[in-house]
Amino acid sequence: MKVLIANRGEIAVRLIRACRVLGLTSVAVYTELDAYSLHVRMADEAIGLGDKNAYLNIGGIMDAVKKTGAESIHAGYGFLSENADFAQAVEDAGVIFIGPRPETIALFGDKMASRQAAADAGLPVLPGSVEALPKEVPLSYAENVRYPVLVKAAAGGGGRGIRLARSPEELQSVIDEARSEAAATFGDDTVFLESMVQGARHIEVQILGDGNGKVLCFGERECSIQRRRQKLIEESPAPYLSSRLRHQLYDAAFRLCKDVNYRSLGTVEFLVDRDNQFFFIELNPRLQVEHPVTEWVTGIDLVQEQIKLALGGDLRYDQSQVSLHGAAIEARILAEDSLGGFIPSSGTITYVKEPGGPGIRVDSALFQGMAVTAVYDSLLAKLTAWGESRSAAIQRLRAALDEFQIGGVTTDLEFLRQVIESPQFVAGEVTTTYLDDFKPIIPVREESLEREVALAAALYTQLQKDNQDDKQNQQRLTSWRQAAWVEQM
Repeated sequence: MKVLIANRGEIAVRLIRACRVLGLTSVAVYTELDAYSLHVRMADEAIGLGDKNAYLNIGGIMDAVKKTGAESIHAGYGFLSENADFAQAVEDAGVIFIGPRPETIALFGDKMASRQAAADAGLPVLPGSVEALPKEVPLSYAENVRYPVLVKAAAGGGGRGIRLARSPEELQSVIDEARSEAAATFGDDTVFLESMVQGARHIEVQILGDGNGKVLCFGERECSIQRRRQKLIEESPAPYLSSRLRHQLYDAAFRLCKDVNYRSLGTVEFLVDRDNQFFFIELNPRLQVEHPVTEWVTGIDLVQEQIKLALGGDLRYDQSQVSLHGAAIEARILAEDSLGGFIPSSGTITYVKEPGGPGIRVDSALFQGMAVTAVYDSLLAKLTAWGESRSAAIQRLRAALDEFQIGGVTTDLEFLRQVIESPQFVAGEVTTTYLDDFKPIIPVREESLEREVALAAALYTQLQKDNQDDKQNQQRLTSWRQAAWVEQM
């Protein structure tokens, strides 16, 4: 069986590794910017797509399927993973789409329709508009809205196309901003209103369904550490969640997924308020970025199970075989200057040292010489730590963040260290707005500067020595020798 992977970066590497274990042939696709990427070199086969936007070109990817003879497609997350037209094109071509049915993706890709599906299944949903907002909202309408309120794009996901309005006076401008982002990101500017839950926690339940009514639950994840509704840190299990509330969330996820005969991996996402009341917000019909934490605590390879289900049609587990052990926390390593306004960082990776040891997992496609551009997502790697307890996982994650070294671009490593060391995070008392008021401490750079000067001087000295030792060949430090020297220093 040949699997074409319609994605890039760390998730493409993750899928290639799963294919290897399962004895499947992997096919990588790449754009001109990714011709030398790690996922291209790791795959059994690779085929170019064209310019930088080609990962979104359904026709180009389907041509790659024909040329390579791929019999199935995995789209990972992002790009075309939640595109119902793509899933339909794959199935129409007689190729297996490793993911939910096209009609399921279409249903949950429309947030208004998914709200109605959840309500029909008996799940509590947030109060909001039942119809799309008009282009121009009458003042009388705006004055009758309960503030603060969220303006949300009906299409897409990932926190895009969502804006907060705090008063009637700013509602129209906020609607215009949300429409603009939704149109640019999803090609659909439909927006609606949804009540904002103050002091909310974001809890998601991981499920896997066979499409015939059987659904498995693999526990829940806490995803409240967010910036502009983009998750930065996730953990499983959610800390200090009562057993009663936990099983209420599981039951709600079961009801919804059984109601729609859900197939493949997905997450049912909820907001939990200060009174432990929960509300459905969306169902993400795909593999999630944060799946490693669930794999740690369950000991089950979710990607392999997703692929096996798509190719074989049956779930290999019963719910009684799924149990959680210990705690796992994931931090997203981004190419961003998080201490200077979260400005994206571009450049070439000059040095990389990934952490290791018991209970540590790194998902990345990093290598020395890798080009980091602003064209694609800023995610460089995912660092996950597991421990017998939450406190043990935090300690391991802190040590791993200290060990992680990336040169050539600015990253959020220091920011993540400060977040997980904050008293509120350690106590498990964070909400979705926690980072709005979090003020990181800018570290003093003198020691870092002195270290860089010392390294530069040492490298120069070594280079001069090499030149003297071998004048005929004019030998210079290779990238491997340079990395080794930096490590020694």
